[in-house]
Amino acid sequence: MTKRILITGAAGYIGHQLGNRLARDFIVTGTDLRDRDDLQFPLIRLDIRDPGMADLLKTRGITHVVHLASILQASPDRERDFDIDVNGTRNVLDACLAASVEHVTVTSSGAAYGYHADNPDWIDEDHALRGNPEFAYSDHKRLVEELLADYRDRHPQLRQLIFRPGTVLGADTRNQITGLFLAPRLLAIRGSASPFVFIWDQDVIGAMEQGIRNDQTGRYNMAGDGALTMVDIARRLDKPLMTLPASLVRAGLRVARWLGKPVAPEQVNFLRYRPVLSNRRLKETFGYQPRKTSAETFDYFIEQARLKGDL
Repeated sequence: MTKRILITGAAGYIGHQLGNRLARDFIVTGTDLRDRDDLQFPLIRLDIRDPGMADLLKTRGITHVVHLASILQASPDRERDFDIDVNGTRNVLDACLAASVEHVTVTSSGAAYGYHADNPDWIDEDHALRGNPEFAYSDHKRLVEELLADYRDRHPQLRQLIFRPGTVLGADTRNQITGLFLAPRLLAIRGSASPFVFIWDQDVIGAMEQGIRNDQTGRYNMAGDGALTMVDIARRLDKPLMTLPASLVRAGLRVARWLGKPVAPEQVNFLRYRPVLSNRRLKETFGYQPRKTSAETFDYFIEQARLKGDL
């Protein structure tokens, strides 16, 4: 039977690429709150909290849902962000059940593990999802995963595939994290190597496509092999690296908050204790070998940024 796939957040960076690829072989519909003109599938303007989601899934005969819509950059309205991330996901899951959808793929994040001093050197999927209340993105991803676990227990007929990506980079990636790399100088915290693990955007799309095609289930970290410290990153970018004590960075964040920026002193932990994701199960259990390592992914990002004049 032909898969009929609905993608939330289909106008987004990953969503539009995944949708265009899947539309070659399947019937794809997208939802989003914004339009774009390079899609090979129909896009419907719909909020993921809309109660009409169930009717849409029924009308289109959707068999598979890919839930990508979420708040990537926290707004001053934490309650609104929670409503979209957590209650929006609940609405999507309830709509799937009402429409007898067979399979749901959800992008979580390595941030769901949290930024903690006692994180192990390499985190696998059995490690506790602890999030961080001070980071809306991390906290909401943890809460979404708790919601998904509850639905797995109560509604096993809706099969789940969950991915937890590290830092996604590609030719056109631009966000708060890439802003750190494009700045004139880089920042590190004294005494904290806190490496980055990177995953090429085309590997994210490739793994998701495989999971949908094969109706795979489970929970998997997404990262290329290896990791890069800030020293490695600065060397690759040929940029100076400022290594500051955590107390000084915390004080700077306190001043920034006083000036009205949406930051908090506790967010220094983002630089100190990044979760470093093991991809062993992605390769050995799920059966996907990332085509680029973390280092190769970062080098590709640098190459493309220089071609665009960003570096």
